[in-house]
Amino acid sequence: MLEEGDSVPKFKVMDSKGNQVKSSDFKGKKHAIYFYPKDFTPGCTTEADEFAKDYKKFQKEGIEIVGVSPDDVDSHKKFCDKMGIKFPLLSDVDKEISKSFGVWGLKKFMGREYMGVMRSTFLVDEKGKIFKVYPKVKPAGHAQQVLDDFKNLN
Repeated sequence: MLEEGDSVPKFKVMDSKGNQVKSSDFKGKKHAIYFYPKDFTPGCTTEADEFAKDYKKFQKEGIEIVGVSPDDVDSHKKFCDKMGIKFPLLSDVDKEISKSFGVWGLKKFMGREYMGVMRSTFLVDEKGKIFKVYPKVKPAGHAQQVLDDFKNLN
């Protein structure tokens, strides 16, 4: 998994609106990149809902929110429409972004092992450097935690 001080890896994927998004699009902007396993699941819905509700607070602070999961563009579009999400959700169907950040790996649930996205968040400064990593995110309250940590940076 990437660590504090690492640069954001280069990527180019489609977002929930069908637009191509590149890592360089966020150069010069503070942003949080959060990785989540799947649209419409309970934890992911909680996390997305909190970021969506606080999105105006993030914008006021000059912070962009970016969600990433292996879901396709259609799933992301439906999820955004249902949840009122205004920030981009990136479609990482090939898991290239997840692998480059080191969040794609072996997971265990109810005695079963499988490969999946480990719920994680990376806070990135204007220079594209990661300054904070949350390797094991608990969805409830996470958006406020991220906002507080960005405010403490200043």
